[in-house]
Amino acid sequence: MIDKELLKQVREIEIRTKGLVNQVFSGEYHSVFKGRGMEFSEVREYQFGDDIRNIDWNVTARFGHPYVKIFEEERELTVIMMIDLSGSLAFGSKEKTKQRIAAEVSAILSFSALKNNDKVGLLLFTDKIEKFVPPRKGRKHVLRIVREVLSFKPEGNRTNIKAALEYLNKAIKKRSIVFLISDFIDEGYEKILRVVSRRHDLIGLVLEDRREKEIPHVGLLRAVDPETQQEIWLDTSSRVFRQNFILKTKELFDRKKYVFRSNKIDSVNIQTGENYIKPLVQFFKLRERRW
Repeated sequence: MIDKELLKQVREIEIRTKGLVNQVFSGEYHSVFKGRGMEFSEVREYQFGDDIRNIDWNVTARFGHPYVKIFEEERELTVIMMIDLSGSLAFGSKEKTKQRIAAEVSAILSFSALKNNDKVGLLLFTDKIEKFVPPRKGRKHVLRIVREVLSFKPEGNRTNIKAALEYLNKAIKKRSIVFLISDFIDEGYEKILRVVSRRHDLIGLVLEDRREKEIPHVGLLRAVDPETQQEIWLDTSSRVFRQNFILKTKELFDRKKYVFRSNKIDSVNIQTGENYIKPLVQFFKLRERRW
């Protein structure tokens, strides 16, 4: 049974995101992601003016005269929402957690795909594969994806992006658009990230919160790591501690940017306390200009 509060949240997200899709994202999504691929359709005999680069040499040798491959624009796309549900996604210094932002952003992208008659799939992960929903079409399917992201109770707390990407690479053979939504507080995933980006159109949506980059001066502070459950006491009155904290977090965030930039993978930074529409629109427009 789905409780009324969850249904209410799903309905609110549907109303909000469908409005945004109709007003803002539909055109950008279509121009950036539609009609970019070409798939093999058939072979036919060579005709004057055909591109010789499309000659099928195997068929030509078999029949003794030239045949060419015919390609058609690939209209139907597959979109995969790959979402991190580790303990750190429960954090949010304002009214929304990273997990809630992940649900809203994935809903916008899923409804954009729905409007363009594309399939949408879902992969939820922590330090294990929590749930895989194969790509399908339809409003009911998209609403199921939103429900899963909002309400799923993961078994794991930690993060293993490497394992999730390896699973995706085996599960999805056809080239797809993959939105990897995470705060990327993890290590050791750089190599497989590069491998997946060669097979699929991989885009990283990096969830952040400004409180992760700073620490208040409040004396002794009890902190619990949401992924390891380790409890520590921090002396926030120490200037040296605060400076080291800022330095270490800056290194972490700079490293995340470097991983995407060095591998030529698109990424979008989304802050939990800010409007996420602007960076998404900027990403779509920037990508459209590149084509």
